[in-house]
Amino acid sequence: MEDWPFDDAEDVVTMTVRQITHGGQPILLVSHDASDGMWQFLTGGPVQMADAMLVGLREVYRIDPSIAELADLPLGWTAERSAPGQPWQRKPST
Repeated sequence: MEDWPFDDAEDVVTMTVRQITHGGQPILLVSHDASDGMWQFLTGGPVQMADAMLVGLREVYRIDPSIAELADLPLGWTAERSAPGQPWQRKPST
């Protein structure tokens, strides 16, 4: 079994959208919320509440193991990339 890259437990609840979990769209925007520590894994496009899903961090990691690069993303920060395989650009949330 590989080393778990996150400080958070594998079953911590995260927010994502069905376009990522079921539609094959890539994760292009990640947020680590300052208020509650929740991770959000998004496509970078508009989000409809009907598409929102709560899933465990392990499930998101299974879909896209490259999110391990963001395991140290501080609370209150976001990371964006233009496409899978491109470098993540980190910045404090505004």
